Amino acid sequence: MRPWVAPVLLAAALVLLPFVGNEFLAYQIGLFLLYGVAAQGVALCWGRLGFLPLGHALFFGLGAYLSGGILKAAQADAVWYLLLPLAALAPAVLAWAVARLVFARSYHSGPYFSLITLALTMLGFLAANRFSSLTGGFNGMTEIPELPGLDRYGAMYWAVAALALVSTTGLTVMLRRPIGTLWSAISQNEDRLQFFGFATDRMKALAFGLSALCAAAAGVLFAPHQGIVTPQTVGFLLSTELVIWAAVGGKASPFGALLGAVLVGYASSELRDNFAYWEVVVAIAFMAVVRFLPDGIAGFVTRLLNRGPATSAQISAPVEAAPAIFPASRSSRAELAFDDVYSGASGIAIINGLSLKLSGPGVRCLIGPNGAGKTSTFNTLTGRLPSQSGSIQFADQKVGRWAAWRVARLGIGRKFQIPSVFSQLDVRDNLAIALWANRLHGLQSLSNRPKQWQTPLLQELLNLFPALRNSLDIPAGRLSQGDRQALEFVMMALPEPRLMLLDEPCAGLSPGETQRMMDAIKTVAQRLDAAALVIEHDMSAVERIADHVYVMHQGRLLAEGSLAQVQANEKVRAVYAGGHK
Repeated sequence: MRPWVAPVLLAAALVLLPFVGNEFLAYQIGLFLLYGVAAQGVALCWGRLGFLPLGHALFFGLGAYLSGGILKAAQADAVWYLLLPLAALAPAVLAWAVARLVFARSYHSGPYFSLITLALTMLGFLAANRFSSLTGGFNGMTEIPELPGLDRYGAMYWAVAALALVSTTGLTVMLRRPIGTLWSAISQNEDRLQFFGFATDRMKALAFGLSALCAAAAGVLFAPHQGIVTPQTVGFLLSTELVIWAAVGGKASPFGALLGAVLVGYASSELRDNFAYWEVVVAIAFMAVVRFLPDGIAGFVTRLLNRGPATSAQISAPVEAAPAIFPASRSSRAELAFDDVYSGASGIAIINGLSLKLSGPGVRCLIGPNGAGKTSTFNTLTGRLPSQSGSIQFADQKVGRWAAWRVARLGIGRKFQIPSVFSQLDVRDNLAIALWANRLHGLQSLSNRPKQWQTPLLQELLNLFPALRNSLDIPAGRLSQGDRQALEFVMMALPEPRLMLLDEPCAGLSPGETQRMMDAIKTVAQRLDAAALVIEHDMSAVERIADHVYVMHQGRLLAEGSLAQVQANEKVRAVYAGGHK
């Protein structure tokens, strides 16, 4: 289904509604549309970024209370109307600040974040009841005037409809831009995105602030639409209903969340007046949708419309040369130094006094028996395993306790032993994300142009791995093991790192695939004038590509030199034996 279909259908339905129904129906639907806009914020965070806000009514209610207070004050002085936009912006800024604090501490804080939002909405409910001089207490803020010229049973509907259309269209467009692709990538593989230099904690805070803006904007119109704001508008019950509406309609799309709020809300209001056990019916319907339509009503309809012969969804567009890498990412040669580094977990030393130096381009191999600390060395360098003492320096920066995204921005790329890709995104989007690393900034994430970026290196790598060129529209998770290994290597290379960390890049590959990977590693290192540090157990592969070899044992550097030199080393011979594929 084309992306513009949902907004067009929504616009047509909103325009026709007052003419096919009466004023009271328009008033009812207007209320559910406001709830739907708030539910769109929940769907954005939950369906796209993978974390569930359980207290979104807080921002809806804050917008409503602020709007009600401003409208009442404007009865005496019209200048107060100028503050109405702040009633939507202030809750959004609050939401952004909360998310920054939580996710900056630990970007894997989804469950805790949900509990924090739940606690905040409970706190908001208590405050709304307690501070009666501001909120009206239990009885609520009453006698809220209408917006000038907008009768709540007449023209006010058009203001609500306009908000619903703008919100749905705006979010739909954003989700098809690079920022939307990156948000989806967060929910699938946040670690991988961090290793491309994206500060995912900031991206999640931005999304949560935007979701709160949707809720608060709906709350701003809720106050004049209803004429009263009670503590229930910031409470847990409404927060729960927003989650239900998003789930029923379809949390993956803005239109689905809006549809869920309107359908469930209107059905509930009709059943409430005609059936004593209406809540049971709604509960059964909700469970049925969640069980049999996991993508919601909108997702089910979309699948029906997309049935038929498979066609590529990619629309041809002019190819555009990608901009240069951020200067900070290519400012000097690869210069890496570990100096007496210790790191570990749960009181167990994993890196135990490691000292290692690497300078200039070329391919080096890091070998050693299992448990020697090879992967942990990569983890310590890239922020996954903080160093406890000693010094790690790269490009004149001490990086021992840096976050992964900061390390990546210095020009360090990483490939994992188990291919780490965005499984539900197609190969084309996987490659695009890699191209955006250390290139995409600011408002470019809202433009469609970065999706057309190309580089000569990308074309060279696709020539080296032709299977990827033939699989651009296939989800990465459906690729074979060999193709996923190739895809992750290509993705790692596209940001043009100065230092490539490759953890067993040939694991699970056939001899032919291994040779192709070895050729690609040497080609990219020469093409970028970069250094590659390869963890490898296959001595035949080490022999083919290594300019220099480091041997680790028990978290320390045991020996280094050419392969022949380390093979002749008595200490190495005592602890390590290599094999051939």
